[in-house]
Amino acid sequence: MNARFRVFVLMLSTLGLAACASAPVERTAQAPERAPTIMDTDEAYVAYVERIARRRGLEVHWVNLPRAQVKPEE
Repeated sequence: MNARFRVFVLMLSTLGLAACASAPVERTAQAPERAPTIMDTDEAYVAYVERIARRRGLEVHWVNLPRAQVKPEE
């Protein structure tokens, strides 16, 4: 009985893994694109400052991240 149980569990786990592997990729959720706001971090400037700091052997601790400059909508 122990051998039958092991075979049964092995078959179920194999079928379960096969079902997960055959799931379509497009079912994964993606965030919708949105317009930049004034609360967005200026990632280009942060990367620039941190790159220069690494070259100089410094470590940057941001207290207030710089905000991106957003052009007003017309």
